[in-house]
Amino acid sequence: MILIIILDGVDGFIARKRGEISVFSSVFDIAVDRVVENVLWIVLADLDMVPVWVAIVFIARSLLVDSLRGQGIGRGETPFGMLQSPLGRFLVAGRFMRGFYGAIKAITFAWLLLLQPMPTLAPQGWSEASSWLGVVSAVLSHLSVITCLVRAVPVLIEFALSEPTTRAQSKQ
Repeated sequence: MILIIILDGVDGFIARKRGEISVFSSVFDIAVDRVVENVLWIVLADLDMVPVWVAIVFIARSLLVDSLRGQGIGRGETPFGMLQSPLGRFLVAGRFMRGFYGAIKAITFAWLLLLQPMPTLAPQGWSEASSWLGVVSAVLSHLSVITCLVRAVPVLIEFALSEPTTRAQSKQ
């Protein structure tokens, strides 16, 4: 998991430095990120490390947001270029928020996956610390969900506002 996260950052850095960024590469990068992320949430839900609703939120958000991004690409926009408002650009496309979101998910995944074998490996320590370890797990999971939803809202709103409305013509 750590290697995947590091390589994801390295490939983007190299592409930007070499000027080899394309719509395909950015869409493919986002798609691969979503596959890895959604698989991890599903595995964590299956292991009872997070409630199943957490995995559902991430899957639904990725389907909705990435589908809308695809519509923007069809109109000639880049995945992050469809955002027009300064707040939308900050929350979704800004380097700080992208880094924060990636970091909070990476910390959450690492924490939960490292915590998962503890009841078997250290039953005594687990029984003594499981309640506060569970609180940390819940805080990290909820922070990940909140950040996920906060970053989805501008995409949904700006896409809805950018779509022209049509009225059905009544048959005469």
